[in-house]
Amino acid sequence: MDLRRSRHRCVKLQATLTTRSRKGAERVIAKYKPLMQAVIDKYKPRLAGKTVMLFVGGLRPRHVIGAYEDLGMEVVGTGYEFGHNDDYQRTTHYVKDGTLIYDDVTGYEFEKFVEKVQPDLVGSGIKEKYVFQKMGVPFRQMHSWDYSGPYHGYDGFAIFARDMDMAINNPIWGLTKTPWANS
Repeated sequence: MDLRRSRHRCVKLQATLTTRSRKGAERVIAKYKPLMQAVIDKYKPRLAGKTVMLFVGGLRPRHVIGAYEDLGMEVVGTGYEFGHNDDYQRTTHYVKDGTLIYDDVTGYEFEKFVEKVQPDLVGSGIKEKYVFQKMGVPFRQMHSWDYSGPYHGYDGFAIFARDMDMAINNPIWGLTKTPWANS
């Protein structure tokens, strides 16, 4: 849920709506804006400045980049397992200059990217989950919501924020060390 982009899309949509429909859209925006701001106010102080690397197939990273940004987090790397040219073209509009973008990396390559970039969180699929957890890197499974979710829509943003906070700020990470912490 990217509040800035959602608001922009709603405004664009409103231009094509009748007056009655436009007023209805404005009511929905007004209703959910304070709820979304409450989620941001709760979690942003705990997540601001944290970095994220994503590697997803079916879920396109550009759909969640704005949600991380709304929480004060920075996506420092992103990529696709099954990406197409248009995926990469669209993604460049959502990430900052200098963001690492990778295509169909192997598990070994992704592990090496994470070692080099040292993000605070990795969001990917089940294949990568245990590798990064054993490395001491907080992880969220982004392909399916076996343990939580869904992350879409206004209600999903609150779940997303809570899950990112639980992953990064879990006290277990104080008991494990990443391989680069020893160097």
